[in-house]
Amino acid sequence: MYHLSGSVARPAGGSAAGTLDPRAADGRDPLLFQRCTWCGTAMYQRLLCPVCQGSDLRTERSEGTGTIRHSTVVHRNSPAARNVSLVEMAEGFVVRGRVMGPLIGIHDGGRVRLSSTKDAVRGEPVFQLVDEPFRAWT
Repeated sequence: MYHLSGSVARPAGGSAAGTLDPRAADGRDPLLFQRCTWCGTAMYQRLLCPVCQGSDLRTERSEGTGTIRHSTVVHRNSPAARNVSLVEMAEGFVVRGRVMGPLIGIHDGGRVRLSSTKDAVRGEPVFQLVDEPFRAWT
């Protein structure tokens, strides 16, 4: 069976050192994720690929758009209710973060855009709703 050698040159998504510029083109901090060079799986803050267990990961920059897959309201450890959402990014990885906006307007399937890569208190990404938070009576 033939396995790809670690010494074979492969194209990287970032610079020659495997790192990316710290700022995006618009001046905001980018959301960085990893992609496995063996199977192509995208993941967020992992040491090994969850599919093939490979450790050869390439760092890439996310576009910052995604879809809410699950959202819940948390009432503990904070003076006011806040949401915790799982957002599936356009590149295929899932990240936990907070969506800004009225709690009633945050629903599964809603489109979001990255607002900040780090929440000041919890250090998770913060997203902003792209669509209007108002839906028809259902």
